[in-house]
Amino acid sequence: MPSLPAISTVPSLPQATQTQILDTLFEASMDLHTLALPLLIHQTFSSYQSLISAVGARMTVLSATDSPKDREVLYSILRAHPRLGEKKQANLSELSRQEQAALNAGKEEGERGDEGRDESLKRKAEEETAELKKWNDLYEEKFPGLRYVVFVNGRGRDILMQDMQRRIERDDIQKEKEDIIQAMCDIAIDRARRLER
Repeated sequence: MPSLPAISTVPSLPQATQTQILDTLFEASMDLHTLALPLLIHQTFSSYQSLISAVGARMTVLSATDSPKDREVLYSILRAHPRLGEKKQANLSELSRQEQAALNAGKEEGERGDEGRDESLKRKAEEETAELKKWNDLYEEKFPGLRYVVFVNGRGRDILMQDMQRRIERDDIQKEKEDIIQAMCDIAIDRARRLER
């Protein structure tokens, strides 16, 4: 599992290490590197939470402009997170792989020993996976260029699909961008908490 260096050392680290920090916290994105590396190089932070908040503030500034270029950059960053609930995705970070596995495991594990029950649980998990894919597709159709991102934090697929439906029905692109930025920051804060040396 990756780890994070002491926050006080970040400005003096090589750029490749700073880039790895961003990738670990947020997911790999060249546009995120361009947006956030100047923060890591030129500012000192008292905690990873304050660094994450500063990156979130930069993304929020992008979300508030009407510039097509800013929107393109922001959407590229926001799409760096994987689709929720999909098992096999290219370029999945180790942390995302673990987070996705935890979401999927919650619906695929069950009591062993009763084959009929095991088959029933497996069928239910497959149905939920198909339903989650449907909601991902509906979300991306409603909000072209975006991907549904949420800090799962132990919630089940059923709760997440209800949230997807609520956000689709809300039909507010600006609020979506704000929610995704907040979710990415919440995920990054959780990762920092688990990984800081």
